Amino acid sequence: MLAHITIQNFAIVKALELDFQQGMTTITGETGAGKSIAIDALGLCLGDRADASMVRPGEEKAEIVVLFQLQNNPAARRWLEDNELVDGDECILRRVITKEGRSRAFINGSPVPASQQKALGQHLINIHGQHAHQLLMKNDYQLTLLDQYAGHQNLLATMRQRYQDWRAARNELKQLEKNIEAVEAQRQLLEYQVNELNELALGETEYPELEAEHKRLSNCGDIAICSQSVLQSLSEDDENNAMQLLQFAQQKLAELAAMDSRFNDLTQMLDEACIQVQETSHEISSYMDSLDMDPARLSYLDERMATIMRLSRKHQVSPGELFTSHQSLANELENLNDSDNQIEQLAARVELKHQACLAAAEKLSKSRKRYAKELDKLISASMHELSMQNGKFHIALDSQPESHLSPLGFDSIELLVSTNPGQPMQALGRVASGGELSRISLAIQVITAQKVDTPSLIFDEVDVGISGPTAAIVGKLLRKLGESTQVMCVTHLPQVAGCGHQQMFVAKASEKGKTTTSMIPLDTQARVQELARLLGGSEITEHTLANAKELLIAA
Repeated sequence: MLAHITIQNFAIVKALELDFQQGMTTITGETGAGKSIAIDALGLCLGDRADASMVRPGEEKAEIVVLFQLQNNPAARRWLEDNELVDGDECILRRVITKEGRSRAFINGSPVPASQQKALGQHLINIHGQHAHQLLMKNDYQLTLLDQYAGHQNLLATMRQRYQDWRAARNELKQLEKNIEAVEAQRQLLEYQVNELNELALGETEYPELEAEHKRLSNCGDIAICSQSVLQSLSEDDENNAMQLLQFAQQKLAELAAMDSRFNDLTQMLDEACIQVQETSHEISSYMDSLDMDPARLSYLDERMATIMRLSRKHQVSPGELFTSHQSLANELENLNDSDNQIEQLAARVELKHQACLAAAEKLSKSRKRYAKELDKLISASMHELSMQNGKFHIALDSQPESHLSPLGFDSIELLVSTNPGQPMQALGRVASGGELSRISLAIQVITAQKVDTPSLIFDEVDVGISGPTAAIVGKLLRKLGESTQVMCVTHLPQVAGCGHQQMFVAKASEKGKTTTSMIPLDTQARVQELARLLGGSEITEHTLANAKELLIAA
C-alpha cells in the first residue's frame, strides 16, 4: 500500500509530506486548489514523462519521494527480487527533475531508468483518471479493460510471442521469395562456372605434378647432354675420369696404410667415396635409359597447363588454388539448388507458426467471451444501482481470425448499452448522455478495479457528471471497495467525500506574489466543516452542518 509521499518544489507545491492509511481516503478542496497535484507527483515516481515546467519557479529542482509497504504485495516483491532491487518490506521510489528538464529516477536508492519505475508501478498502484469515460469510447481501451478484469497477462504474453514468431518467419519467407530472381541469375552463372571446371577435372595435387613433368620434358635434350657429360666425367671417359683417379688414389693410400696404420681410416673413407661415385654413375645411366623425349606428351602438357592458367585468371586465383575454388563454387551451387527446398520448408514453418498464433488467439478469445458475459451482468446490475433502472450493458466480441490477427489476438470489441425500455442495444457513445456515460464509466472502473492485483487504487474525479442520490451510491461503492483495498479518491461531491474512512483538504494560498498548495488531514470536526462547504458553497449554515454530520453518520 501507499504509505507516505514527500513533495518538494513541484509545480505550486513548496513542500508537502503526507501519510496515507488503509481504507478509503477522500481528497477535497476548492476548484483550482491543486487537488490532483499529489497524483501528478506520484505519477512521476511511477515513470511518467518529466519536463522543466514541473519545477516550481525560482527553484533549482523538484523532488518526489514515495514509500510503499510491500507486506501484502508479492508481485512487487518478486519484481524487485528479479531486478536485484529488493530492500525488506518497503519500497522507496524517488524522482528528481532539474529546472533544465533533466530527470533522474531511483528505486530503493539505486539509480534506474524511468521505464523501470513504470514497470514496477504497475504492481504498486492503479490510477483511474477523470477522463476515463472519454477513453471508454476507444476500442483498444475497452479491450484492455476486459483483459485486466479477466487477468489475461499470461495469455497476452503468449499471444504476443507467438505473433512475433509468426511475423518473423513470414518476413523471412518474403525476403527469400523477393531474392529468388537474383538467386536464379546467380545459379545460372555458378552452373556455367562449375560445369567448366568439372570438364577440366583438376586433381587436388595435379598442377604441381604437371608443372614438374612439363619442366622435365621441355628440357629433355639439355638433360640428356648434361647427364652424359656427368657420366663421362665420373666413369666413361677412357683417358681421364673420376673413378680411375679414385682407384689410383686407393692403391697409393693402401701402400701408405701398410707403412703407417694412421692411414687406415682414410683408406675406408676413400673406399666409401668410390662406392658413391659408382652408384651415382649407375643412377645417371639408368635415368638416361628411361628418359623419353615424347613430343605428344609435351604437347598435351602445354595444352592442359594453358587451360589451367586461363581458368585461374578467369577466377582470379593462382593455378594452385583453382582446385579449392572449384570445390567452393560447387558447394555454393549446391546451396543455391537447395533454395527451393528452403522456401518449401520455410513456408511450412510459417504455416505452423500461423496455426500456433491462431490457437493462442482462439484460447484468448474464448476466455474473453466468458469474462465478457460475467461483466455484462455485473455492469448492468451496477447501472441499476446508479439510477439507471432499465439499463442493460453488453460487450460484443467479434472474432476475425484472417483479417484482424494482431499481438492482441483476433477479437474486435464494442461496448453496447440500452438505457431506456424498448431501446435497442447500441454503441455506448451513440446512446448514453454525458451523465449516463460518467456513471457507466465509474461502474466499469469500480468493478474492474476489484480484480486488479495492485493493492492501491486512485480515482481522480471519476464522479464528474454525477450528483444527488447517485453520488451517495457511488460513495458507498468506493467505500466498500476500500474495505479490501486502499482507495484514494479526489472528489468535489460531499456524498462521496463523506464516505471516506479519512479525508484530506487541499488549500491554495498566495504570499509575496507566490502561490503555494498544502494538503492537510481533517479530523471529524474539520470534516464536518468541509462537507458543509461542499454542500452549501461559501455560506455554511446550521442546516448544511447538520446535513454534513448526517453524511458522516450514514457512511
